[in-house]
Amino acid sequence: MGNHHQQAAPLIAPLCLISNNNLCFKITVVLLIFEFKNHLNADMIRNLTSLTILVLLVFKSVTLDAQHKTSFNVATFNLRFDTPNDGENAWPNRKEFVKNLIAYHEFDIMGTQELLHSQIKDLLEMDGWAYTGAGRDDGLTGGEHSAIFYNKERFKLLTSGDFWFSETPEIPSKGWDATCCNRICSWAKFRDTKSRKEFYVFNAHFDHQGIEARRQSGRLIIEKIKEIAKGLPVIFCSDLNSPPDTEQVQHISSFLNDSYLVSKTKPYGPVGTFSGFKMNAPLDERIDYVFVSKEFKVQKYGALTDFLNYRFPSDHLPVVVRVSF
Repeated sequence: MGNHHQQAAPLIAPLCLISNNNLCFKITVVLLIFEFKNHLNADMIRNLTSLTILVLLVFKSVTLDAQHKTSFNVATFNLRFDTPNDGENAWPNRKEFVKNLIAYHEFDIMGTQELLHSQIKDLLEMDGWAYTGAGRDDGLTGGEHSAIFYNKERFKLLTSGDFWFSETPEIPSKGWDATCCNRICSWAKFRDTKSRKEFYVFNAHFDHQGIEARRQSGRLIIEKIKEIAKGLPVIFCSDLNSPPDTEQVQHISSFLNDSYLVSKTKPYGPVGTFSGFKMNAPLDERIDYVFVSKEFKVQKYGALTDFLNYRFPSDHLPVVVRVSF
């Protein structure tokens, strides 16, 4: 028996290199039990150990593959509404570039802001995409949308809805000191067809004028996320028209993680996300965000500065993050 101990020990040791100590200990115990009870010879122990190593390697490979399958790219992208006043930057001159950018960077879910229904139809020309979200003016197709686009091969839409940033969120309406327009949040519950996991996406565009409207919108979005998602994992895409040090962003950050701050790799691109179509914009103020609940790990974050013929695809930079959970 003493010789068997000496033979088994060095054979078991390699297991510790590919597994944790607890697993290594369990395998050691199993081998010793076999050794004492069944008087295994050295060749049999070697064969058993080799088989165990192979099983562990396969298990690790399957685990890594599963982790890859639960990763996907999420973007928030204010695409600027279609107006001829933008001249050379008007939507007809940008839409093909926008579609190519989305395809090249492999967005899987994209929260958009400002799109009119005609622009949504343009983006739906891309293969494999669907959307959810109502127009802010009438809850149908009127006015700007906070539409959520998604890869319909990867994600199944389970349910969706909309609410408005106002004292009467269930109907189209302005809130607090907002004077320009209604502000809407669209949301959706998805199932990942690869991992079978379910989660929510919320997408919003805060008011650009009303200080109190932005402050109250920050409170309302968290109330609604708690009410609707009921503890399930959440992604919140947004143009908040607010830098990180404002009360509303701080309030949201107390409940959800700002992907810029929790990315495993250093954030890519400039800090700022609004260019106003200007190639020489300072890009030093961050107003576009992707927030995630604690279940999501942010693998990387980027504010993309892609341009074509010295023109940006929009007056905001797309912010894209890779998440896993």
